[in-house]
Amino acid sequence: MADRHNRDIDRPLAPAPEPLSVSAIDAHAHLEIVTNTDVDSPEIADVIAAAAAAGVNRLVQVGYSAEQSKWCVKLAELYPGKVLAAVALHPNEAPVVDLEVDFKIIEELAKHPRVRAIGETGLDYFRTPPELQEKQRKSFKLHIDLAKRTNKALVIHDRDAHQDVLDVLKEVGAPGKTVFHCYSGDLEMAKYCIDKGYYLSFAGTVTFKNAPALRDALKIVPNELLLVETDSPFLAPMPHRGSLNTPAQVANIVRFIAAERNQSADEIAKVTSENVLKVFGNF
Repeated sequence: MADRHNRDIDRPLAPAPEPLSVSAIDAHAHLEIVTNTDVDSPEIADVIAAAAAAGVNRLVQVGYSAEQSKWCVKLAELYPGKVLAAVALHPNEAPVVDLEVDFKIIEELAKHPRVRAIGETGLDYFRTPPELQEKQRKSFKLHIDLAKRTNKALVIHDRDAHQDVLDVLKEVGAPGKTVFHCYSGDLEMAKYCIDKGYYLSFAGTVTFKNAPALRDALKIVPNELLLVETDSPFLAPMPHRGSLNTPAQVANIVRFIAAERNQSADEIAKVTSENVLKVFGNF
């Protein structure tokens, strides 16, 4: 999975946005894919500094494999006050690894004080054939249980699996803090999630011309359940779609969300940052 992701760094970097006047937090990023470098490299430092220059002064670095989750923890150790970590096996990772062995690594990493969430986990039916989907569900349930046992947030990856994700959460019970990363559902799903108290995190996809249903959902999310993210290096917002995404682009996403919701960018930056602190704790 990492090899497939790392090919994305060949794209041109999205231009630096105009800085926000109120700082914001990127709730979901993969910096090791942005730079394809070691955790202590100057390139990583540059990405974090560029985000801060745009008014995005903190971020959550999210895990998708056992080895990469170790990288996440190291980054959070190196950048106290700026980076927190989440650890997990991505749903596309779960069917192709030794789940028992790799999940034990995630369990150990989850004990680290800089790890504040279990994620990204969930279901992804876009590339996974039906015969492997049960392994994804098993992994998802293991991660949900871990989030509950450690009293940490759950960060959900949901692609082409909306109802099954909701059904698993209903079956086993969602943790107290549950986040739908890069929310991709429609208005009706958003209503359900809001009723359950789930956090909905919006990425650059909300700016895409082919996403009117996503914008409809965005408009009904209460301030207290709203998050913003980049999912760097993927999903750069318009008009830079196709470019290499970085946490700095939260500034552009915040402004777009504010316009769609008839709120100020300052307010969106403020409330989404407050929500990150509620979900993940202090940096």
